[in-house]
Amino acid sequence: MTLSCDVERAVRAAAPHALVDALRAALAAAYGATAVHLFLADYGGTVLRPFSSLGEDPAAALSISNTPEGRAFGSQERHERQAGQDGAVDHHLPVTVRGERLGILTVRLPADRNLPGVADDLAHAADLLGHEIFVAERDTDVYQRARRTTRLTLAAEMQWQLLPARACVAEEYAIGAQLEPAYAIHGDNYDWAADADELTLAVTNGMGTGIEASLLSHLAVNALRNARRAGIGIADQAALADQALYAQYRGSAYVSTLLLRFRLATGRVEVVDAGSPQLWRRRGRTIDRVPLEPQLPLGMFEETQYVAQEFEVLPGDRLLFVSDGVYAAVSPPGEEYGEHALARAIHATSLLPAAGVPRAVLRDLAEHRDAESMDDALVLCLDWFGKAGHRGR
Repeated sequence: MTLSCDVERAVRAAAPHALVDALRAALAAAYGATAVHLFLADYGGTVLRPFSSLGEDPAAALSISNTPEGRAFGSQERHERQAGQDGAVDHHLPVTVRGERLGILTVRLPADRNLPGVADDLAHAADLLGHEIFVAERDTDVYQRARRTTRLTLAAEMQWQLLPARACVAEEYAIGAQLEPAYAIHGDNYDWAADADELTLAVTNGMGTGIEASLLSHLAVNALRNARRAGIGIADQAALADQALYAQYRGSAYVSTLLLRFRLATGRVEVVDAGSPQLWRRRGRTIDRVPLEPQLPLGMFEETQYVAQEFEVLPGDRLLFVSDGVYAAVSPPGEEYGEHALARAIHATSLLPAAGVPRAVLRDLAEHRDAESMDDALVLCLDWFGKAGHRGR
């Protein structure tokens, strides 16, 4: 335990850009580690890129699908692998913060230092590193640079900075989300926030392309956040965001929004359907679209009044939120992805955790739609577990 505390002190004292260097030195001193490497998932969620405060060759990126590090990342389980003839062992450890999968920490130990209990200490070090990276990103760009396989467009840069994370896990729910094209997204966005009693979730789609769409979405998301943080209901949140958008654009630009508030204790959900994002539900073997009363997009007309509807989620339910860039995508012959393909994709991903579903659905979409299509596509998956005392009722 003393050695583990020494490692923690060293990492917490490190400069924001030097967390991995500090961890490497601490693990070498405490556990005899001969190599320590951090691999970060790229924005598209397809490769693990090696991190270095001095930069790395992009060609050294590892596939998420067919490498030991990638398998540990996908399963979110630590994995040990023989590293050579001398008996050294590589420990591949998920770096994850509240469900957000950042990457993999690989630590190589000599055979004589790979003792019982050490793997638990290394897993603790990986968790510590993840939390410290989240804090350090306020002060350095090195971790965000390492995640990029290519340059982000300015609109995409703005959208990724607006997002809360790509995954979140709590007692009552698990969320996973992904945007495509990851390096050139412009109008689609999502947001969530939770407290002890409720989870509020928004899926937005700003009209237009490029910077204009990104600026529009920024105003909408921040207007919704401002209203949410005032502690008002979601119908009034939508109305205030609508007013902010109309005041700026006078109806020439608007934002399609699906806004929901989940009561964590009961599974009751309030929802405002203000535009094109769709909500699908898998309950047992049944997959269907949740019927909602459509209302006007935010910012289309002055002082639009919104009304919240209600439905209920049950433990075991899976909700899938998709933008029109998913269900309205067309193949080269002109066939829409549509409800049949979407239902098939939801069924095919039934065994995946929420964090893995969006990437899998978007892979299926990529095989369907025109390769030249650059329309935004957003998929967000929410698995509902409910409060422990309410499960199975």
